[in-house]
Amino acid sequence: MSTDAHKERPSLDGPGRALMSSGALSSDWAPSYAAVPRSAVLPDLMWPFDMAVGRSVAVSKADDPAKWHAYADSDVPIVTQWDDGKHSGTEPGHVPTSSASMPSVVFRMLQDLDLRPGHKALEIGTATTWNALLMAHRAGPGSVTTMEVDRAVATAAMATVERLGIPLHVVHGDGFQGYPEGAPYDRVIATCGLRSIPFAWVEQCRPGGVIVAPWGTNYSHADAVARLVVAPDGESASGRFTGPVEFMKLRSQRFVPRAHSAYVTGSVADGDESSTTITEAEFVGEQFGPERFAMGVRVPRCSYVVAEKSDGARPVWFYSLSDNSWACVMFRDGDTARVWQVGPRRLWDNAENAFRWWVHRGKPDHTRFGLTVTAEGERVWLDDPAESWAL
Repeated sequence: MSTDAHKERPSLDGPGRALMSSGALSSDWAPSYAAVPRSAVLPDLMWPFDMAVGRSVAVSKADDPAKWHAYADSDVPIVTQWDDGKHSGTEPGHVPTSSASMPSVVFRMLQDLDLRPGHKALEIGTATTWNALLMAHRAGPGSVTTMEVDRAVATAAMATVERLGIPLHVVHGDGFQGYPEGAPYDRVIATCGLRSIPFAWVEQCRPGGVIVAPWGTNYSHADAVARLVVAPDGESASGRFTGPVEFMKLRSQRFVPRAHSAYVTGSVADGDESSTTITEAEFVGEQFGPERFAMGVRVPRCSYVVAEKSDGARPVWFYSLSDNSWACVMFRDGDTARVWQVGPRRLWDNAENAFRWWVHRGKPDHTRFGLTVTAEGERVWLDDPAESWAL
């Protein structure tokens, strides 16, 4: 542990010590954690996720400051904007569109970034400014540029930066094309979910530079953090995933699903019927388990919906994103699951083959998968970049 980090340790609160004990907060990031508390950038009205009730709840600093501070210091995500700013009132809105991420997620991604003093960095997704301010504290004055697509959020971020007096360049704009005016960068990080990583980010990062971004497919929200290193010739970036994560998506890459009725125009029984011996527990897995991530990279252009369980039965639906094909598997306690498929894409056949491939390969977790980005597109791979496939 460095001397500076050691000097900051006594100022760490209970949550800070817990983050260090869990391994999320490393000793070299402890001074930044102590210098830039999350509570300094959160709005007076916010919607933290209450783990006990499983949903976001409204908390007002004016009405209950103790509760507000307790949530601000907790390792939970906090929504700070709903419905792209169209929401009003204290009750949660329909779709969360800006937030402060869980501190444990923030610091694990910053560890992946390996930001050093003097590095020049670009962040995509400013939100409350907490992540960018932590980076600016570590990298030094004038080293960090952060981009925010929402004008109101960007304006608030500029005011926060001025109030705190930490040198940070806030840009209002769509980060999909990066910020060439400040290039080249040593580090690029996204605090929003990606469905494809723009090659512009690779072009704007130095050879040997690092890009960290949550990445996934439209199969589900089960994303993972990609840590990519730019090749010496600057023509590609490649690296492994470091673990599961879920973020709000980059606005230009948001997925708007078609209605169920656009696919299933009659009865599910109209589909070609078959069965499978795969069980619900095997296939659905845990929310942040590797199954859904693996299925997404092996069954492209497909979305997946797990319906509520009723009377021992749970339907799982598959919808093609390239045509009107669909499939449904009905898992039922104690019985063989029944399957129905419609359309030229045999989606359940694809999903079953992908699942059995995943099992055959030893049920690999996120860290065995990797991603390579070039000007031609992206390729996902397992264990070795030579074993890759395009999406």
